[in-house]
Amino acid sequence: MAYTYLITGATSDVGRALIERLLRTAPDSLVLAQGCGDLPKLDALCAEFAGRIRTFDADLSDRAKVDVFVQQLQDAPAPTHFVHLPALPVVNTKFKAFDQARFDLDMEIEIHSAVRILRAILPAMAKAKFGRVLFIQTSYTIGCPPKNTAAYVMAKSAIGGLVKSLAVEYAKFGVTVNCVAPSMMETNFLKDTPDLIVQAAAADNPMGRNARPGDVVPAMAFLLSEEAGFITGVTLPITGGSAIV
Repeated sequence: MAYTYLITGATSDVGRALIERLLRTAPDSLVLAQGCGDLPKLDALCAEFAGRIRTFDADLSDRAKVDVFVQQLQDAPAPTHFVHLPALPVVNTKFKAFDQARFDLDMEIEIHSAVRILRAILPAMAKAKFGRVLFIQTSYTIGCPPKNTAAYVMAKSAIGGLVKSLAVEYAKFGVTVNCVAPSMMETNFLKDTPDLIVQAAAADNPMGRNARPGDVVPAMAFLLSEEAGFITGVTLPITGGSAIV
């Protein structure tokens, strides 16, 4: 079956790894890839998979620009899959120094843009009686979160609420809605996280290291597959044992 994957935050380390895996395993599929001012990161993939990736430069922090992006999607095949990856990098800071403006920006990127996009694409998925929606959450929402991560945990918890609600509402239409929740993953996302925190997380992990995109992408691909059709509303920990449900 030919699928159309809409991937927001596609220029991220995880996004690029996921695109490569999906296009290698589903040769008739198309990726609609969103980035924001960083689309050259996709150049190598676009060259390798010529004609199978359509790129969109869209600022998901601006609701008007999200609406323009949604309009642009009308000229592409209707997405059968939607993967929402964008988020601002984690900033470890005490609550007394809470950055309200940054939190509001992250909520626009992670939550409000997803809601606007989903309102546009879910009706077609429901009509087709097939769809896969996938978010990336965090192991910080499982059990006790680390200190000084209130803004990050709040945004990711909102994703969890959206996933559960949509999973129940759209299950009868053959549309699944799930999350993966990695532990600390060594990507560019950690650029604002002190090395001591990164090293401490690796040392505390039962496997003795932090997660990598190669640990997470296979699980994402499974949840996007036809075989996962009876799995919905799930947050799947990918943590090396550091967070267990």
